[in-house]
Amino acid sequence: MVGMIIGVPREIKDDENRVGLVPAGVEALAIAGHTLLVETDAGGGIGIADAVYREAGAVIATSAQEVYARAEMIVKVKEPLEAEYALLRPGQILFTYFHFAASAPLTKACMDSGAICIAYETVELPDRSLPLLAPMSEVAGRMAVQEGAKYLERAMGGRGILLGGVPGVAPANVVIIGGGMVGTEAAKIAAGMGAQVTIFDVSLARLRYLDDVMPANVVTLHSTRAAIREKALEADLLIGAVLLAGAKAPHLVPRSVVSQMKKGAVIVDVAVDQGGCVETTRPTTHQNPTFFVDGVLHYGVANMPGAVPFTSTFALTNATLPYVRALSGKGWKQALADDPALLKGLNIAGGKITLQTLAEQFGETFTAPETLLG
Repeated sequence: MVGMIIGVPREIKDDENRVGLVPAGVEALAIAGHTLLVETDAGGGIGIADAVYREAGAVIATSAQEVYARAEMIVKVKEPLEAEYALLRPGQILFTYFHFAASAPLTKACMDSGAICIAYETVELPDRSLPLLAPMSEVAGRMAVQEGAKYLERAMGGRGILLGGVPGVAPANVVIIGGGMVGTEAAKIAAGMGAQVTIFDVSLARLRYLDDVMPANVVTLHSTRAAIREKALEADLLIGAVLLAGAKAPHLVPRSVVSQMKKGAVIVDVAVDQGGCVETTRPTTHQNPTFFVDGVLHYGVANMPGAVPFTSTFALTNATLPYVRALSGKGWKQALADDPALLKGLNIAGGKITLQTLAEQFGETFTAPETLLG
């Protein structure tokens, strides 16, 4: 296949400093015969200058408009925002985090564009793991405890509790809903800080695994609404770590429960980019990260890893680069035909929804992705 023009625009979401490809990724793709079009200052948020990208083989574009107009494939971090909708083109490949289920306008805009939308978060291996979500889940899970511990401080609006306590004073109660990658990482950090941790999951097999690997201050519980309600009322820090791949997160903590939680308790809902698993959650930004509902402090930043963009960008590129190589080297149809995991990443193509949960979410017709591969 002839080399592809791959575009890397600068992220415009509030406080999003990550970038779709680091110079090492650019170099690898350039050596493979592709043209890398990187928007000026795309790497500024992690301290990588245009000159470094240029040395790696990139062509520096002066604007996002130029990148979107010329590139056959766009590699980025976050979903296109409204200002970018008009830049999308029929047949153009978009490879990024979309989280369509949380946004009807984004879904409609991408359908109307005719673009090929492949979502990092729904690429799924045979063992049901999500290789492109995993690195950001690791970051977000660890950050959830870090942020929760900070906002439990009285000066930040919290209860004034040290997560690990001290001898003679009980540690904080940390409740984690979801035992996947985010929940596991959160539990490890919270336990390491000395908190009393309860982690919920619906899978008994997962709970057995967590029970084996976690220290004694982590208790595993089967996830039911009644059990979550009971433990939420004891929580000093509650972390939402629920994921239904490609679908909206269920509200497992209703407002009626939030209103009974301890005043000054903190909720960090990592599922906010999929609608949140706490009813009172809404998206916030790094500049204005928190709000109160019924005396409970909520942290709802939808791009948590954006706060540590250097770590996050390199972790993300490590995971995405093999898939970018496949898409650019083979074309999207052949790459998806050859890789069932990547095929599951196809959410929208040529105006059609190719992810069943997404079609059901918005009452649209589902088109089996295999039928589009020729």
